[in-house]
Amino acid sequence: MVTLSVVKKIFGKGMVAFGILGFVFSAFWVAGADAAGITVYKDGDKYVKMGGRIQVQYYYEDPDGGESTDEIDFRRLRPYIEGSIHKDWKGKFQWDMGGATGDNEIAIKDAYMQYMGFKNMKITLGNANFPFSRELLTSSKKTQLVERTFVGDHNYGTPDRSLGLHITGTNDDKKWEYAVSATSASIDPDDGKLDFDTPVNRNGDFNEGWMFGGRVDFHPLGYLKKSQGDFKRETKATIGVGAFVWDNDDDNNDNTVGGVDIGAGKPDVDSVTGFEVSAAFRGAGFSVDGQYNFFDTETIDSSFTGGIYKDGETDLENWAIEGGYMAVPDKLEVVAGYQSQDADGYAEEWTRTSFGLNYFIKKHDIKVQATYRIGKDKDGVDGNDLDEIFVQAQYVF
Repeated sequence: MVTLSVVKKIFGKGMVAFGILGFVFSAFWVAGADAAGITVYKDGDKYVKMGGRIQVQYYYEDPDGGESTDEIDFRRLRPYIEGSIHKDWKGKFQWDMGGATGDNEIAIKDAYMQYMGFKNMKITLGNANFPFSRELLTSSKKTQLVERTFVGDHNYGTPDRSLGLHITGTNDDKKWEYAVSATSASIDPDDGKLDFDTPVNRNGDFNEGWMFGGRVDFHPLGYLKKSQGDFKRETKATIGVGAFVWDNDDDNNDNTVGGVDIGAGKPDVDSVTGFEVSAAFRGAGFSVDGQYNFFDTETIDSSFTGGIYKDGETDLENWAIEGGYMAVPDKLEVVAGYQSQDADGYAEEWTRTSFGLNYFIKKHDIKVQATYRIGKDKDGVDGNDLDEIFVQAQYVF
């Protein structure tokens, strides 16, 4: 339960956070008010472009029965370089110095070559987003809540960037959109998560495997970009479905010996099948997104029980709905969301309820966001509740 004392603590911390981030944000604005993407060289079809995103985030958490903590850090510090020397071809690489951990001082994000010579189709080879989860495919630059919900979080079944072949395209009027991928993808074994990671940034105990999947999206009222918030006030809607399969290639199962788990809460994953249905609406200042994900997962040890797993398997279900209204067009958005997660190993369904405000200086390019999230029965444990506040300043160029 959120008591009066908790509210006072949270909002007291929040005011400090707004002050700190307001100062940081002001520095960003003064230093780069004219920045809108930089093409440093262009000669016909040849070009070089540089850009990036800076996200400074204050985070506060208050668990029931535990001590509250807070921190301020770079949530993402992500530059990129993109360029072409031949018509219909381009290359891009992007790295993150904010989310890097352990031995990965710099985390590789987008890193690919792309061919665009076919009508309405792009062929990408390299490290790129896998075509699953509308929320994950919506850039972190353009989301309403500061952090993604369960349905867009790679920690809970949604594939992250993966290394391989990606094909995307549309029909002529862009009402139909499709994508297919065949890639190498890794899973960080953990009984409390189903954590997909790119093999480009793998740790030594990551399970390795091959992943195949795709998606189809239908836009009956015209193409709806993967960006949250209704700035244009044009009525648009979309519905999409996606699916994938991942199979362990048996190259790196350090936590299993003789078919038995020895990893102390880190069971090696044998297979994952995922399914998604998602929908979105924009119009009259309202922006609403809803999504349901289902993952059928098995561990190599068929008797493993712990975390999300029971007897070596789990049906992991995530769903979320989030929306907002532009109370002041193009400037101030009121947002809210609800998400839930259930698994075979959970005693209770894990739920999160979110409320927040977004203040836009230059739409998604320069904005400040605040989200208050109320968590109930975290990790499926009855009474394991957690209140969180996120305040983030963003500058994109």
